[in-house]
Amino acid sequence: MENQNPNYRPVIGLALVSLILCGLFFPFLITGIAQAVFPDQANGDLAKLPDGRTVGSYLIDNFFTLPVFFHARNESNVLTASASSVDPDITLNQAYLQIPGISKATNISSTSLTSVVNSNVEGTFWIFGSPYVNVLKLNLILINEYPKVYQNFTN
Repeated sequence: MENQNPNYRPVIGLALVSLILCGLFFPFLITGIAQAVFPDQANGDLAKLPDGRTVGSYLIDNFFTLPVFFHARNESNVLTASASSVDPDITLNQAYLQIPGISKATNISSTSLTSVVNSNVEGTFWIFGSPYVNVLKLNLILINEYPKVYQNFTN
C-alpha cells in the first residue's frame, strides 16, 4: 500500500480566497455603496445641535437622565421597553406620562409639550405596531424651540 500524504493546499487556498472575498472585499464594497447612496444612515444618522456639535444618533437610545428631557426608559412603564434596551423610540403613552415632570422641571406648559409630541409621531406600517416618537428628536426640538430653558443643559 502506498503512503498517501493528505494534500491540504486546496483547502487552505479556498479558505484564504473565501476570507479575502467574504471578509474584506464584500464588506468594503457594501460599505462603499452605503456611503454613496445613504451617507447619513451609513454614518449612524447622527443628530447635531444648531451650533454643529454632534449630540447622538437617532438610531439608538442616548440615555438622557435629566428631568428636563424625555427619556427612552420610563421606569413606571418597563413592560413596553425593548429587549435590547437601546431602542430610541417610546410609545405615545410613555411620552404623555413624562410631560408633567418635564413641564414642572422646565416651566414649559403641558399643552406645548403635548403639541411637540403630537407633531412628531412616527407612523407604523398600515395596522401593524403602535405609533411612537423618537426621544432624541423630541429633545432636540425642545432645545431648539426653548433655547433659554435649555441653554444650561447643552453646554
